[in-house]
Amino acid sequence: MVIDTGMGANLTNDILEVSGAHIDHWKLGFGTSAVMPERLLRWKLELMQSHGILTYPGGTLLEATILYDSGAAFFERARNLGFRAVEISDGTVPLRRELRRSLILEARDAGLVPITEVGSKDPKRQLSLGAVVEQVRRDIEIGAEWVIMEGRECGVNVGIYDDHGEIRLDFFEHLACDLGDCLSNIIWEAPKKSQQCHLIHRFGVNVNLGNIDATQCLALEALRCGLRFETLQPTATAIPFVAAQLRGNAS
Repeated sequence: MVIDTGMGANLTNDILEVSGAHIDHWKLGFGTSAVMPERLLRWKLELMQSHGILTYPGGTLLEATILYDSGAAFFERARNLGFRAVEISDGTVPLRRELRRSLILEARDAGLVPITEVGSKDPKRQLSLGAVVEQVRRDIEIGAEWVIMEGRECGVNVGIYDDHGEIRLDFFEHLACDLGDCLSNIIWEAPKKSQQCHLIHRFGVNVNLGNIDATQCLALEALRCGLRFETLQPTATAIPFVAAQLRGNAS
């Protein structure tokens, strides 16, 4: 999942020409779709549709909207603009359980793919392990197609990341274990290369990753394919025959 924080037409075209085959979701981050020229927004959404890429506005925009209006009005506007999905989150504005459930169902009824996000953007209001697991399972049971693990666009001091952007290993491993049967529905926000590497090593090359810089999609694909140091080196050293050939010691 790519995060778009304000790319123009030329850069968008370039990204899709180079990396479009490797992009599944395109998120217009936070509330950028509300302040972007509508003509450009509609063009971008139509272009993504032609490439088979699922598009949605950032969850923060929905959070801002429901402070003043209904989810139904938001979903209708999103669909009319050309979005094919919506992100339902409470990273800034806490949602009551019933309201969150209602939004997921309303999005589906509006013909949009419901995608939820779990976690707070506020470092001082982080969810417990149990609360994260409960929310993920409940969202999927209600009808969320994917659940995004909050990591923000910075990947620091939220969710599974500490204040240096490193993965909180104990929390993360318990989370991965408790959500084992849901992992195919989870998108891990991982803007940093080190985070992407850890998640690829932990879950395999097809792990769902989000908040990827659009200019780094090919670099990430190379990482998945073992074509960068971080993923090639462990493979090379794990295969004795290959390692021997590289050292010139093969018989």
